[in-house]
Amino acid sequence: MANSKYEYVKSFEVEDEVMPPNLIVVHIDGRDFRRFSEVHEFEKPNDEKAINLMNQCAMAVLEEYPDIVFSYGYGDEYSFVLKKTSKFYQRRSSKISSVIVSFFTSVYVTKWKEFFPLKELRYPPSFLSQIVCCASLEILQAYLAWRQRDCHVQNQYNTCFWELVKNGGKTEMEAQEILKHAKEQDRNELLHQQFGINYNDTLALFRQGTCIFKTEVLFYTFVEDIVKYNEDGTPVKRLRRKAGIFRSENIAGRRFWNAHASLLKELGNFSEDCFKTNPDYIRSFLFESKLMPSTWIVIRIDGCHFHRFADVHEFNKPNDKQALDLMNLCAVAVLEEFHDIVFCYGVSDEYSFVLKKDSQLYQRRASKIVSAIVSFFSSMYVMKWKDVFRKKELKYPPSFDGRAVCYPSNEILQDYLAWRQVDCHINNQYNTCFWSLVKSGNSKSEAQNYLKGTQAREKNVLLLKEFGINYNTLPPMFRQGSSIFRVKRENPTLLENDASSVEKTETKIVTEHCNIIEQSFWEAHPSILN
Repeated sequence: MANSKYEYVKSFEVEDEVMPPNLIVVHIDGRDFRRFSEVHEFEKPNDEKAINLMNQCAMAVLEEYPDIVFSYGYGDEYSFVLKKTSKFYQRRSSKISSVIVSFFTSVYVTKWKEFFPLKELRYPPSFLSQIVCCASLEILQAYLAWRQRDCHVQNQYNTCFWELVKNGGKTEMEAQEILKHAKEQDRNELLHQQFGINYNDTLALFRQGTCIFKTEVLFYTFVEDIVKYNEDGTPVKRLRRKAGIFRSENIAGRRFWNAHASLLKELGNFSEDCFKTNPDYIRSFLFESKLMPSTWIVIRIDGCHFHRFADVHEFNKPNDKQALDLMNLCAVAVLEEFHDIVFCYGVSDEYSFVLKKDSQLYQRRASKIVSAIVSFFSSMYVMKWKDVFRKKELKYPPSFDGRAVCYPSNEILQDYLAWRQVDCHINNQYNTCFWSLVKSGNSKSEAQNYLKGTQAREKNVLLLKEFGINYNTLPPMFRQGSSIFRVKRENPTLLENDASSVEKTETKIVTEHCNIIEQSFWEAHPSILN
Protein backbone atom coordinates (compact mmCIF):
# COMPACT_ATOMS: atom_id res chain seq x y z
CA MET A 1 0.00 0.00 0.00
CA ALA A 2 1.21 3.53 -0.76
CA ASN A 3 2.75 5.73 1.88
CA SER A 4 1.31 9.18 2.54
CA LYS A 5 3.13 12.49 2.96
CA TYR A 6 2.15 12.40 6.64
CA GLU A 7 4.24 9.31 7.43
CA TYR A 8 6.98 11.51 8.91
CA VAL A 9 4.97 11.83 12.15
CA LYS A 10 6.08 8.28 13.03
CA SER A 11 9.51 9.73 13.78
CA PHE A 12 8.11 11.23 17.00
CA GLU A 13 7.54 7.78 18.47
CA VAL A 14 10.13 6.95 21.12
CA GLU A 15 11.62 3.50 21.68
CA ASP A 16 10.93 2.15 25.17
CA GLU A 17 12.62 -1.25 25.08
CA VAL A 18 13.59 -2.78 28.43
CA MET A 19 17.11 -3.92 27.73
CA PRO A 20 18.25 -7.39 28.82
CA PRO A 21 19.37 -8.75 31.22
CA ASN A 22 16.84 -6.68 33.23
CA LEU A 23 13.98 -8.78 34.54
CA ILE A 24 10.56 -7.34 33.65
CA VAL A 25 7.84 -7.01 36.27
CA VAL A 26 4.42 -5.59 35.38
CA HIS A 27 2.73 -4.07 38.42
CA ILE A 28 -0.99 -3.33 38.16
CA ASP A 29 -3.08 -1.53 40.74
CA GLY A 30 -6.79 -0.72 40.98
CA ARG A 31 -7.63 2.80 39.85
CA ASP A 32 -9.59 4.54 42.63
CA PHE A 33 -10.60 1.15 44.04
CA ARG A 34 -11.43 2.64 47.43
CA ARG A 35 -14.46 4.26 45.80
CA PHE A 36 -15.12 1.17 43.66
CA SER A 37 -15.25 -1.06 46.76
CA GLU A 38 -17.61 1.34 48.55
CA VAL A 39 -19.99 1.68 45.60
CA HIS A 40 -20.10 -2.10 45.22
CA GLU A 41 -20.35 -2.66 48.99
CA PHE A 42 -17.33 -4.92 49.41
CA GLU A 43 -16.95 -6.43 52.87
CA LYS A 44 -14.47 -4.72 55.18
CA PRO A 45 -11.59 -5.18 55.87
CA ASN A 46 -11.42 -7.90 53.19
CA ASP A 47 -13.91 -9.20 50.67
CA GLU A 48 -13.00 -12.80 49.92
CA LYS A 49 -15.01 -12.88 46.70
CA ALA A 50 -13.35 -9.71 45.41
CA ILE A 51 -9.88 -11.11 46.14
CA ASN A 52 -10.72 -14.44 44.51
CA LEU A 53 -11.93 -12.53 41.44
CA MET A 54 -8.53 -10.78 41.29
CA ASN A 55 -6.81 -14.17 41.59
CA GLN A 56 -8.87 -15.63 38.75
CA CYS A 57 -7.93 -12.67 36.55
CA ALA A 58 -4.25 -13.24 37.34
CA MET A 59 -4.65 -16.94 36.55
CA ALA A 60 -6.15 -16.02 33.17
CA VAL A 61 -3.23 -13.66 32.45
CA LEU A 62 -0.68 -16.43 33.14
CA GLU A 63 -2.53 -18.83 30.86
CA GLU A 64 -2.84 -16.21 28.10
CA TYR A 65 0.81 -15.07 28.12
CA PRO A 66 3.33 -17.95 28.43
CA ASP A 67 6.23 -15.54 29.04
CA ILE A 68 4.77 -14.68 32.46
CA VAL A 69 6.17 -17.26 34.86
CA PHE A 70 5.25 -15.88 38.29
CA SER A 71 2.70 -13.54 39.81
CA TYR A 72 1.94 -12.21 43.27
CA GLY A 73 -1.06 -10.21 44.39
CA TYR A 74 -3.19 -8.97 47.26
CA GLY A 75 -6.00 -6.47 47.68
CA ASP A 76 -6.43 -4.67 44.35
CA GLU A 77 -2.89 -5.13 43.03
CA TYR A 78 -0.94 -7.80 41.15
CA SER A 79 2.65 -8.16 39.97
CA PHE A 80 3.56 -10.29 36.93
CA VAL A 81 7.14 -11.47 36.36
CA LEU A 82 8.31 -12.37 32.85
CA LYS A 83 10.96 -15.02 32.26
CA LYS A 84 14.50 -13.72 31.97
CA THR A 85 14.78 -14.64 28.26
CA SER A 86 11.47 -13.03 27.31
CA LYS A 87 11.15 -11.31 23.91
CA PHE A 88 7.48 -10.53 24.50
CA TYR A 89 6.54 -7.55 22.27
CA GLN A 90 10.27 -7.03 21.66
CA ARG A 91 10.44 -6.05 25.38
CA ARG A 92 8.69 -2.73 24.64
CA SER A 93 7.52 -1.33 27.94
CA SER A 94 4.34 0.40 26.78
CA LYS A 95 3.13 -2.62 24.80
CA ILE A 96 3.78 -5.13 27.58
CA SER A 97 2.28 -2.96 30.30
CA SER A 98 -0.82 -1.95 28.35
CA VAL A 99 -1.75 -5.33 26.89
CA ILE A 100 -1.52 -7.08 30.27
CA VAL A 101 -3.58 -4.45 32.10
CA SER A 102 -6.10 -4.46 29.25
CA PHE A 103 -6.55 -8.23 29.31
CA PHE A 104 -6.70 -8.27 33.13
CA THR A 105 -9.46 -5.63 33.06
CA SER A 106 -11.48 -7.45 30.39
CA VAL A 107 -11.35 -10.67 32.40
CA TYR A 108 -12.37 -8.79 35.57
CA VAL A 109 -15.54 -7.50 33.91
CA THR A 110 -16.22 -10.81 32.13
CA LYS A 111 -15.99 -12.84 35.36
CA TRP A 112 -17.78 -10.36 37.63
CA LYS A 113 -21.08 -12.26 37.59
CA GLU A 114 -19.35 -15.53 38.51
CA PHE A 115 -18.28 -14.04 41.83
CA PHE A 116 -21.05 -11.50 42.39
CA PRO A 117 -24.18 -13.05 40.80
CA LEU A 118 -26.51 -10.77 42.78
CA LYS A 119 -24.50 -7.56 42.37
CA GLU A 120 -24.72 -5.26 39.38
CA LEU A 121 -21.45 -3.89 38.07
CA ARG A 122 -22.39 -0.23 38.40
CA TYR A 123 -19.53 1.37 36.49
CA PRO A 124 -16.41 0.23 34.62
CA PRO A 125 -13.48 -0.82 36.82
CA SER A 126 -10.02 0.13 35.60
CA PHE A 127 -6.41 -0.40 36.61
CA LEU A 128 -3.08 1.39 36.34
CA SER A 129 0.09 -0.43 35.34
CA GLN A 130 3.81 0.22 35.21
CA ILE A 131 6.99 -1.68 34.52
CA VAL A 132 9.63 -2.43 37.13
CA CYS A 133 13.07 -3.22 35.66
CA CYS A 134 14.85 -5.53 38.07
CA ALA A 135 18.53 -5.25 37.25
CA SER A 136 19.27 -8.52 39.05
CA LEU A 137 17.51 -11.44 40.71
CA GLU A 138 18.34 -9.85 44.08
CA ILE A 139 16.31 -6.77 43.11
CA LEU A 140 13.37 -9.01 42.14
CA GLN A 141 13.70 -10.78 45.50
CA ALA A 142 13.68 -7.45 47.35
CA TYR A 143 10.69 -6.27 45.28
CA LEU A 144 8.66 -9.37 46.18
CA ALA A 145 9.63 -9.06 49.85
CA TRP A 146 8.51 -5.40 49.80
CA ARG A 147 5.13 -6.21 48.25
CA GLN A 148 4.44 -9.03 50.71
CA ARG A 149 5.49 -6.86 53.63
CA ASP A 150 3.09 -4.19 52.38
CA CYS A 151 0.34 -6.82 52.18
CA HIS A 152 0.89 -7.73 55.84
CA VAL A 153 1.11 -4.14 57.11
CA GLN A 154 -2.00 -3.00 55.24
CA ASN A 155 -4.02 -6.05 56.23
CA GLN A 156 -3.08 -5.83 59.90
CA TYR A 157 -3.93 -2.13 60.02
CA ASN A 158 -7.25 -2.60 58.19
CA THR A 159 -8.21 -5.51 60.42
CA CYS A 160 -7.64 -3.36 63.51
CA PHE A 161 -9.36 -0.34 61.98
CA TRP A 162 -12.56 -2.13 61.01
CA GLU A 163 -12.77 -4.06 64.29
CA LEU A 164 -12.64 -0.74 66.14
CA VAL A 165 -15.34 0.71 63.88
CA LYS A 166 -17.63 -2.33 63.63
CA ASN A 167 -17.26 -3.85 67.10
CA GLY A 168 -15.45 -1.25 69.18
CA GLY A 169 -17.97 1.57 68.87
CA LYS A 170 -15.41 3.97 67.38
CA THR A 171 -15.91 6.41 64.55
CA GLU A 172 -13.54 6.17 61.61
CA MET A 173 -11.72 9.31 62.80
CA GLU A 174 -11.33 7.86 66.31
CA ALA A 175 -10.04 4.56 64.93
CA GLN A 176 -7.46 6.41 62.81
CA GLU A 177 -6.27 8.34 65.85
CA ILE A 178 -5.92 5.18 67.97
CA LEU A 179 -3.83 3.46 65.28
CA LYS A 180 -1.83 6.55 64.31
CA HIS A 181 1.36 5.62 66.15
CA ALA A 182 0.63 1.96 66.90
CA LYS A 183 3.41 -0.47 66.03
CA GLU A 184 3.00 -4.01 64.76
CA GLN A 185 3.07 -5.56 68.25
CA ASP A 186 0.60 -2.95 69.52
CA ARG A 187 -1.84 -3.84 66.77
CA ASN A 188 -1.54 -7.56 67.51
CA GLU A 189 -2.23 -6.92 71.21
CA LEU A 190 -5.20 -4.67 70.41
CA LEU A 191 -6.79 -7.39 68.27
CA HIS A 192 -6.16 -10.09 70.89
CA GLN A 193 -7.09 -8.16 74.03
CA GLN A 194 -10.11 -6.20 72.76
CA PHE A 195 -11.59 -8.57 70.19
CA GLY A 196 -10.14 -12.02 70.97
CA ILE A 197 -8.51 -12.27 67.54
CA ASN A 198 -5.14 -13.96 67.02
CA TYR A 199 -3.90 -12.20 63.90
CA ASN A 200 -1.81 -15.20 62.86
CA ASP A 201 -4.98 -17.32 62.76
CA THR A 202 -6.72 -15.05 60.24
CA LEU A 203 -6.98 -16.25 56.64
CA ALA A 204 -3.62 -16.64 54.88
CA LEU A 205 -5.34 -15.30 51.75
CA PHE A 206 -5.52 -11.92 53.49
CA ARG A 207 -2.26 -12.03 55.47
CA GLN A 208 0.12 -13.49 52.91
CA GLY A 209 -1.35 -12.65 49.52
CA THR A 210 -1.41 -15.10 46.62
CA CYS A 211 1.28 -16.53 44.31
CA ILE A 212 0.30 -18.01 40.96
CA PHE A 213 2.73 -19.86 38.72
CA LYS A 214 3.17 -23.04 36.69
CA THR A 215 4.96 -25.84 38.47
CA GLU A 216 6.97 -28.75 37.15
CA VAL A 217 5.66 -32.18 36.07
CA LEU A 218 4.81 -33.65 39.47
CA PHE A 219 2.35 -30.91 40.29
CA TYR A 220 0.92 -29.34 37.19
CA THR A 221 -2.18 -30.39 35.28
CA PHE A 222 -2.72 -30.07 31.56
CA VAL A 223 -5.66 -28.28 29.96
CA GLU A 224 -6.64 -28.17 26.30
CA ASP A 225 -6.78 -24.60 24.99
CA ILE A 226 -7.74 -23.09 21.65
CA VAL A 227 -4.58 -21.30 20.47
CA LYS A 228 -5.76 -20.14 17.03
CA TYR A 229 -8.31 -20.74 14.30
CA ASN A 230 -7.80 -22.13 10.79
CA GLU A 231 -9.02 -20.23 7.74
CA ASP A 232 -12.18 -22.36 7.70
CA GLY A 233 -12.91 -21.36 11.31
CA THR A 234 -12.03 -24.69 12.94
CA PRO A 235 -10.13 -24.29 16.24
CA VAL A 236 -6.52 -25.43 16.70
CA LYS A 237 -6.10 -26.89 20.18
CA ARG A 238 -2.95 -27.47 22.20
CA LEU A 239 -2.21 -28.89 25.62
CA ARG A 240 -0.95 -26.28 28.09
CA ARG A 241 0.19 -26.35 31.68
CA LYS A 242 -2.34 -24.89 34.07
CA ALA A 243 -1.11 -22.46 36.70
CA GLY A 244 -1.63 -23.17 40.39
CA ILE A 245 -2.17 -21.03 43.50
CA PHE A 246 0.41 -21.06 46.30
CA ARG A 247 0.89 -19.22 49.60
CA SER A 248 3.84 -18.79 51.90
CA GLU A 249 4.82 -16.67 54.90
CA ASN A 250 7.87 -15.55 52.92
CA ILE A 251 7.64 -15.71 49.12
CA ALA A 252 11.06 -14.04 48.85
CA GLY A 253 12.73 -16.67 51.03
CA ARG A 254 15.05 -19.35 49.69
CA ARG A 255 12.97 -22.14 51.24
CA PHE A 256 9.90 -21.25 49.20
CA TRP A 257 11.46 -20.00 45.97
CA ASN A 258 14.22 -22.57 45.51
CA ALA A 259 11.78 -25.44 46.07
CA HIS A 260 10.14 -24.83 42.68
CA ALA A 261 12.15 -26.00 39.68
CA SER A 262 10.11 -23.90 37.22
CA LEU A 263 11.14 -20.69 39.00
CA LEU A 264 14.79 -21.77 39.12
CA LYS A 265 14.72 -22.57 35.41
CA GLU A 266 13.01 -19.40 34.17
CA LEU A 267 14.37 -16.84 36.66
CA GLY A 268 17.15 -18.31 38.82
CA ASN A 269 17.72 -19.21 42.47
CA PHE A 270 17.83 -16.97 45.54
CA SER A 271 21.27 -17.34 47.11
CA GLU A 272 20.38 -15.63 50.40
CA ASP A 273 17.27 -14.71 52.36
CA CYS A 274 16.01 -11.14 52.18
CA PHE A 275 15.43 -9.70 55.66
CA LYS A 276 15.26 -5.95 55.01
CA THR A 277 13.96 -3.93 52.08
CA ASN A 278 14.33 -0.29 51.15
CA PRO A 279 11.17 0.75 49.26
CA ASP A 280 12.75 3.96 47.92
CA TYR A 281 15.65 1.98 46.49
CA ILE A 282 13.28 -0.51 44.82
CA ARG A 283 11.13 2.33 43.41
CA SER A 284 14.21 3.63 41.63
CA PHE A 285 13.90 0.67 39.26
CA LEU A 286 10.50 1.80 37.97
CA PHE A 287 10.65 2.16 34.19
CA GLU A 288 9.03 5.56 33.99
CA SER A 289 9.14 8.41 31.53
CA LYS A 290 7.54 11.80 32.03
CA LEU A 291 6.17 13.15 28.80
CA MET A 292 7.60 16.40 27.48
CA PRO A 293 5.78 19.47 28.84
CA SER A 294 3.78 21.83 26.61
CA THR A 295 3.27 19.19 23.93
CA TRP A 296 0.16 17.45 22.68
CA ILE A 297 -0.05 13.94 24.13
CA VAL A 298 -1.61 11.31 21.87
CA ILE A 299 -2.53 7.92 23.30
CA ARG A 300 -3.11 5.44 20.48
CA ILE A 301 -4.69 2.12 21.31
CA ASP A 302 -4.96 -0.88 18.97
CA GLY A 303 -6.87 -4.13 19.24
CA CYS A 304 -4.62 -7.12 19.92
CA HIS A 305 -5.08 -9.94 17.39
CA PHE A 306 -8.36 -8.40 16.28
CA HIS A 307 -8.24 -10.28 12.96
CA ARG A 308 -8.80 -13.43 14.98
CA PHE A 309 -11.27 -11.69 17.30
CA ALA A 310 -13.31 -10.50 14.29
CA ASP A 311 -13.30 -13.99 12.75
CA VAL A 312 -14.33 -15.74 15.97
CA HIS A 313 -17.15 -13.25 16.54
CA GLU A 314 -18.18 -13.32 12.87
CA PHE A 315 -17.89 -9.61 12.17
CA ASN A 316 -19.13 -8.53 8.77
CA LYS A 317 -16.40 -7.97 6.18
CA PRO A 318 -14.98 -5.53 5.20
CA ASN A 319 -16.74 -3.40 7.85
CA ASP A 320 -19.02 -4.29 10.74
CA LYS A 321 -21.14 -1.28 11.67
CA GLN A 322 -22.02 -2.68 15.09
CA ALA A 323 -18.35 -3.32 15.92
CA LEU A 324 -17.49 0.26 14.94
CA ASP A 325 -20.44 1.60 16.94
CA LEU A 326 -19.11 -0.28 19.99
CA MET A 327 -15.65 1.24 19.55
CA ASN A 328 -17.24 4.70 19.29
CA LEU A 329 -19.33 4.16 22.44
CA CYS A 330 -16.16 3.25 24.33
CA ALA A 331 -14.32 6.31 23.00
CA VAL A 332 -17.17 8.61 24.07
CA ALA A 333 -17.02 7.08 27.56
CA VAL A 334 -13.25 7.70 27.69
CA LEU A 335 -13.80 11.35 26.73
CA GLU A 336 -16.39 11.66 29.51
CA GLU A 337 -14.08 10.02 32.06
CA PHE A 338 -10.87 11.93 31.26
CA HIS A 339 -11.56 15.65 30.93
CA ASP A 340 -8.05 16.40 29.66
CA ILE A 341 -8.85 14.58 26.41
CA VAL A 342 -9.97 17.11 23.81
CA PHE A 343 -10.28 15.01 20.66
CA CYS A 344 -10.53 11.35 19.60
CA TYR A 345 -10.18 9.77 16.20
CA GLY A 346 -10.92 6.12 15.51
CA VAL A 347 -11.01 3.64 12.69
CA SER A 348 -11.48 -0.14 12.70
CA ASP A 349 -9.93 -1.47 15.94
CA GLU A 350 -7.81 1.57 16.80
CA TYR A 351 -8.42 4.89 18.52
CA SER A 352 -6.26 7.96 19.12
CA PHE A 353 -6.93 10.17 22.14
CA VAL A 354 -5.49 13.70 22.18
CA LEU A 355 -4.75 15.29 25.56
CA LYS A 356 -4.47 19.05 25.86
CA LYS A 357 -1.00 20.59 25.78
CA ASP A 358 -0.97 21.69 29.41
CA SER A 359 -2.41 18.44 30.77
CA GLN A 360 -1.04 17.32 34.14
CA LEU A 361 -2.92 14.02 34.17
CA TYR A 362 -0.89 11.63 36.36
CA GLN A 363 1.90 14.23 36.30
CA ARG A 364 2.35 13.35 32.60
CA ARG A 365 3.71 9.89 33.48
CA ALA A 366 3.35 7.86 30.31
CA SER A 367 2.67 4.44 31.84
CA LYS A 368 -0.13 5.69 34.08
CA ILE A 369 -1.86 7.71 31.36
CA VAL A 370 -1.66 4.88 28.81
CA SER A 371 -2.74 2.14 31.21
CA ALA A 372 -5.63 4.16 32.66
CA ILE A 373 -7.07 4.87 29.19
CA VAL A 374 -6.45 1.37 27.79
CA SER A 375 -7.89 -0.29 30.88
CA PHE A 376 -10.99 1.92 30.98
CA PHE A 377 -11.58 1.40 27.24
CA SER A 378 -11.28 -2.38 27.66
CA SER A 379 -13.69 -2.34 30.59
CA MET A 380 -16.26 -0.37 28.60
CA TYR A 381 -15.86 -2.67 25.58
CA VAL A 382 -16.88 -5.73 27.61
CA MET A 383 -19.63 -3.91 29.55
CA LYS A 384 -21.22 -2.44 26.40
CA TRP A 385 -20.92 -5.60 24.28
CA LYS A 386 -24.46 -6.82 25.01
CA ASP A 387 -25.91 -3.37 24.34
CA VAL A 388 -24.59 -3.53 20.78
CA PHE A 389 -24.47 -7.27 20.02
CA ARG A 390 -27.70 -8.39 21.66
CA LYS A 391 -27.72 -11.84 20.06
CA LYS A 392 -23.98 -12.47 19.99
CA GLU A 393 -22.01 -13.98 22.87
CA LEU A 394 -18.62 -12.51 23.79
CA LYS A 395 -16.56 -15.69 23.42
CA TYR A 396 -13.34 -14.49 25.06
CA PRO A 397 -11.98 -11.28 26.60
CA PRO A 398 -10.63 -8.70 24.11
CA SER A 399 -7.43 -6.79 24.76
CA PHE A 400 -5.77 -3.62 23.46
CA ASP A 401 -2.25 -2.26 23.53
CA GLY A 402 -1.35 1.40 23.78
CA ARG A 403 1.46 3.91 23.47
CA ALA A 404 2.00 7.61 24.17
CA VAL A 405 3.51 10.01 21.64
CA CYS A 406 4.16 13.74 22.06
CA TYR A 407 3.67 16.24 19.22
CA PRO A 408 5.11 19.73 19.73
CA SER A 409 2.82 21.87 17.54
CA ASN A 410 -0.73 22.12 16.27
CA GLU A 411 0.46 21.56 12.71
CA ILE A 412 2.24 18.30 13.52
CA LEU A 413 -0.69 17.08 15.59
CA GLN A 414 -3.01 17.78 12.65
CA ASP A 415 -0.61 15.92 10.35
CA TYR A 416 -0.70 12.95 12.74
CA LEU A 417 -4.51 12.87 12.60
CA ALA A 418 -4.39 13.33 8.81
CA TRP A 419 -2.02 10.33 8.62
CA ARG A 420 -4.53 8.19 10.51
CA GLN A 421 -7.40 9.32 8.26
CA VAL A 422 -5.39 8.69 5.09
CA ASP A 423 -4.56 5.26 6.48
CA CYS A 424 -8.27 4.71 7.13
CA HIS A 425 -9.09 5.46 3.47
CA ILE A 426 -6.26 3.32 2.06
CA ASN A 427 -7.12 0.32 4.23
CA ASN A 428 -10.86 0.60 3.72
CA GLN A 429 -10.60 0.93 -0.04
CA TYR A 430 -8.29 -2.08 -0.23
CA ASN A 431 -10.46 -4.18 2.11
CA THR A 432 -13.63 -3.28 0.19
CA CYS A 433 -12.00 -4.52 -3.03
CA PHE A 434 -10.48 -7.57 -1.33
CA TRP A 435 -13.70 -8.83 0.25
CA SER A 436 -15.73 -8.07 -2.88
CA LEU A 437 -13.35 -10.32 -4.82
CA VAL A 438 -13.42 -13.06 -2.16
CA LYS A 439 -17.21 -13.03 -1.87
CA SER A 440 -17.47 -13.29 -5.66
CA GLY A 441 -15.60 -16.61 -5.63
CA ASN A 442 -11.88 -15.74 -5.59
CA SER A 443 -9.56 -17.21 -2.96
CA LYS A 444 -7.83 -14.85 -0.56
CA SER A 445 -4.50 -15.44 -2.33
CA GLU A 446 -6.06 -14.67 -5.71
CA ALA A 447 -7.61 -11.47 -4.35
CA GLN A 448 -4.27 -10.36 -2.90
CA ASN A 449 -2.44 -11.04 -6.18
CA TYR A 450 -5.13 -9.24 -8.19
CA LEU A 451 -4.82 -6.09 -6.05
CA LYS A 452 -1.03 -6.07 -5.83
CA GLY A 453 0.33 -2.81 -7.24
CA THR A 454 -3.09 -1.29 -8.00
CA GLN A 455 -3.64 2.42 -7.41
CA ALA A 456 -6.66 4.10 -5.76
CA ARG A 457 -8.18 5.00 -9.12
CA GLU A 458 -7.92 1.41 -10.38
CA LYS A 459 -9.60 0.12 -7.21
CA ASN A 460 -12.48 2.55 -7.67
CA VAL A 461 -12.92 1.38 -11.27
CA LEU A 462 -12.84 -2.27 -10.16
CA LEU A 463 -15.53 -1.68 -7.54
CA LEU A 464 -17.79 0.22 -9.92
CA LYS A 465 -17.42 -2.00 -13.00
CA GLU A 466 -17.25 -5.43 -11.39
CA PHE A 467 -19.48 -4.97 -8.35
CA GLY A 468 -21.56 -1.86 -8.97
CA ILE A 469 -20.12 -0.13 -5.92
CA ASN A 470 -19.45 3.61 -6.00
CA TYR A 471 -16.78 3.89 -3.32
CA ASN A 472 -17.58 7.55 -2.61
CA THR A 473 -21.15 6.69 -1.62
CA LEU A 474 -20.15 4.14 1.03
CA PRO A 475 -21.00 5.19 4.63
CA PRO A 476 -18.67 8.01 5.77
CA MET A 477 -17.84 6.10 8.96
CA PHE A 478 -16.15 3.41 6.86
CA ARG A 479 -14.30 5.84 4.56
CA GLN A 480 -13.37 8.63 6.99
CA GLY A 481 -13.42 7.09 10.44
CA SER A 482 -14.99 8.67 13.53
CA SER A 483 -14.07 11.97 15.18
CA ILE A 484 -15.32 12.61 18.71
CA PHE A 485 -15.00 15.96 20.46
CA ARG A 486 -16.80 18.49 22.62
CA VAL A 487 -18.76 21.41 21.23
CA LYS A 488 -19.92 24.42 23.20
CA ARG A 489 -23.34 25.84 22.51
CA GLU A 490 -25.03 28.92 23.89
CA ASN A 491 -28.41 28.07 25.39
CA PRO A 492 -30.67 31.00 26.37
CA THR A 493 -32.11 30.45 29.87
CA LEU A 494 -35.01 32.43 31.32
CA LEU A 495 -34.35 33.95 34.74
CA GLU A 496 -36.93 33.25 37.46
CA ASN A 497 -39.49 36.07 37.96
CA ASP A 498 -37.89 37.91 35.09
CA ALA A 499 -38.70 38.23 31.42
CA SER A 500 -35.02 38.55 30.53
CA SER A 501 -32.71 35.66 29.74
CA VAL A 502 -29.04 34.84 30.08
CA GLU A 503 -26.78 32.90 27.75
CA LYS A 504 -25.69 29.61 29.35
CA THR A 505 -22.88 27.64 27.74
CA GLU A 506 -23.53 23.93 27.38
CA THR A 507 -20.90 21.38 26.40
CA LYS A 508 -21.92 18.38 24.37
CA ILE A 509 -19.90 15.43 23.07
CA VAL A 510 -20.49 14.76 19.38
CA THR A 511 -19.43 11.99 17.00
CA GLU A 512 -18.86 13.00 13.39
CA HIS A 513 -17.64 11.18 10.29
CA CYS A 514 -15.98 13.96 8.33
CA ASN A 515 -12.83 15.14 6.62
CA ILE A 516 -10.33 16.22 9.29
CA ILE A 517 -7.47 16.60 6.83
CA GLU A 518 -8.83 19.86 5.42
CA GLN A 519 -8.14 23.01 7.43
CA SER A 520 -11.82 23.93 7.21
CA PHE A 521 -12.66 21.36 9.91
CA TRP A 522 -10.30 22.96 12.43
CA GLU A 523 -11.45 26.46 11.51
CA ALA A 524 -15.04 25.37 12.16
CA HIS A 525 -14.03 23.97 15.59
CA PRO A 526 -11.33 26.30 16.95
CA SER A 527 -12.00 25.31 20.58
CA ILE A 528 -10.47 21.85 20.05
CA LEU A 529 -6.91 23.11 19.65
CA ASN A 530 -7.36 26.25 21.70
